[in-house]
Amino acid sequence: MRKTLLYSTVLALVLGCQQGKVPSKNPFLTDLNAPVDYANVSANDIKEYAHITLEEASAAIEAIRQSKKPTFNTVFAAMDDIINKMNIASNNCFMMYWVSPDSLSRVNGLDSYQLLDSLSTTIYSDKVIFNQMVRVKESDEYTQLKENRKRLVDDLILNFEQSGVNLEAAKREQYLTLTKEISQHTSEYSNNMNSAAEVLVLDEAGAKGLPENFKNTYRKGDQRYEIPVMNATKGPVMSNAQMEETRKAYYLKFNNRAADKNLDILEQLVKKRHALANIMGYDTYATYNLYPKMAKDPETVWSFINDLADRAKGKASADLKALSALKKKDASAIAGSPLKVWDIAYYTNQILKNKYQVDHEVLRAYLPIDQCLKGVLDIYSELFNLEFKKVANASVWHQEVDMYEVFEGEQLVGRFYLDLFPRPNKESWFYGVGLKAGQMTEAGLEIPTNMLLGNFTRPTENIPSLLSFKELNTLFHEFGHIIDGLSYKGEFSLQASSKTDFIESMSQIFENWTMNYEMLSSFAKHYETGEVLPKELFDNMVKAKNVSSGYYALSSLRNCFYDMNLYNKYNPEVALDSDGLWKKIDKELGVMDIYVEGTHPQASWIHINTHPVYYYGYLWSEVYAQDMYTEFEKNGLTDPATGKRFRELILSTGQQSDIIEAVETFLGRPSNNEAYIKSLGLN
Repeated sequence: MRKTLLYSTVLALVLGCQQGKVPSKNPFLTDLNAPVDYANVSANDIKEYAHITLEEASAAIEAIRQSKKPTFNTVFAAMDDIINKMNIASNNCFMMYWVSPDSLSRVNGLDSYQLLDSLSTTIYSDKVIFNQMVRVKESDEYTQLKENRKRLVDDLILNFEQSGVNLEAAKREQYLTLTKEISQHTSEYSNNMNSAAEVLVLDEAGAKGLPENFKNTYRKGDQRYEIPVMNATKGPVMSNAQMEETRKAYYLKFNNRAADKNLDILEQLVKKRHALANIMGYDTYATYNLYPKMAKDPETVWSFINDLADRAKGKASADLKALSALKKKDASAIAGSPLKVWDIAYYTNQILKNKYQVDHEVLRAYLPIDQCLKGVLDIYSELFNLEFKKVANASVWHQEVDMYEVFEGEQLVGRFYLDLFPRPNKESWFYGVGLKAGQMTEAGLEIPTNMLLGNFTRPTENIPSLLSFKELNTLFHEFGHIIDGLSYKGEFSLQASSKTDFIESMSQIFENWTMNYEMLSSFAKHYETGEVLPKELFDNMVKAKNVSSGYYALSSLRNCFYDMNLYNKYNPEVALDSDGLWKKIDKELGVMDIYVEGTHPQASWIHINTHPVYYYGYLWSEVYAQDMYTEFEKNGLTDPATGKRFRELILSTGQQSDIIEAVETFLGRPSNNEAYIKSLGLN
């Protein structure tokens, strides 16, 4: 009875003062597989969509609670349908918060997402529903279920247990309160990060070394440049600015974005996540967070990252020694100034240009984004036997957004959107994200729908958007997430995604395609002359592949250590010194004092905000990615048979079966880390 009242309370809060009958036609409420009419979505539509979804979900949940004879279909299949509809609504509302040009739509998108999240939290802590699930698990029906259905039962029960369903009433209320507060804090952090508008102003001397095309993009009058401090400009400035003062000034601004607000928010996040874990009976948030993942526990993660750090330190030290020697010989460097963190990219680039004749700004001219995107689609099309059709005059949320439909033969199997360039108040990172997971329904396949959100360099009137090689890798990586999402054809939407510390492997693997000349030369052509990327330049890139690889590997590991320290070593009796933690890690690694006094990179780092205890997963996943890539190396990068096996065994698996077994089946052997170690030049 009490939970019924709680659902009613949530509904009352959601519906507020809504009067009269809800209009029957909301742009988000479409027939099966019809696209959303995003161009005509209003701020009120977003709010209304959340209201309708919550009302329908609450009624469906109550039906499960009242069921006298619970079965797999009346409980677990019904829950999958409810949560699927809520997830679709939640994803769309949050996406509008991320990308909408309309400020009220962004506000309503976030508010609606949080309301949906509130009901989701309430559902997962519902003891009556949980008991219905347990009754099914303990019945004879469970023993007769197929593997994927048994897994759905087991995983959903675990999700409820991890959401506090077995807590006594007072602690469950604490859990719900903390969850709501954490959600609010993560949104505040993201808002502050995305609205930060730092600008570096340079004169001609300060801009020395920057590419002319880049300078022209940000020229403001005679010998004055205003460069926005964001992900799209970081590489060009830090790799090319000849004056150390310029690199330092940019570095300080980049690593202080939103610091005035987000340091306090981060401390609250860490504190409340720790308290939530304690309520759940875990010593640390990392212990709580890791339990459902492949790694299972902090000890496994610490062992994993410590081992990699030990392997990387020697190469990292050698890399830094070479960079330091180069700076000492540089007549333009500040006399007596030791190697600093803002020097790393610049002197690495000098080695690439002078020793290997690899100039990434020259390489940019061969990578206009339209050609790169066509290359990506052509490669994925051949490998997976898919056809990508751009939809003319599609209804989208911004005029720069494109929509594609994906066909396998004559069958529509998916849809995706491309939102590739930065604009004010848009989410500033890079993501391949799902809007709709997809599932088999009585009416047929509900097709997966995804979005690639990017912040690539914006084109100008005279020059197309030219990607750096790093951005090209990002494009292949994020589109790998799109293909992963589009590949699911399972029975239940809740099984569409793999374990969170494996999921990156299915996109990381495709970054290898950019280091194959046959693949790269198929689309890398000079934007002015049409000249194909010279083989000599590519060969030099291969030779230079591991320049500073030890340092960059250790830099990634440094982030892993920071993330794990925040969420596995936190002491609530001591105020969090999130700056001092960087210093502690640098000292323990013993390679370089990377932290710069007065900077706060943790204030604009999305992972520790919305994806805590996640960063190790990039390296964990990459071990699997490089190992699985050996099959493509052996059989051909566009071999349809290998592509089919990869798609059916890995991409479409989700959590329908054991992913480690799936990888071993794909490889024909147990997985190992040999290919990963070799890829970094650490063997």
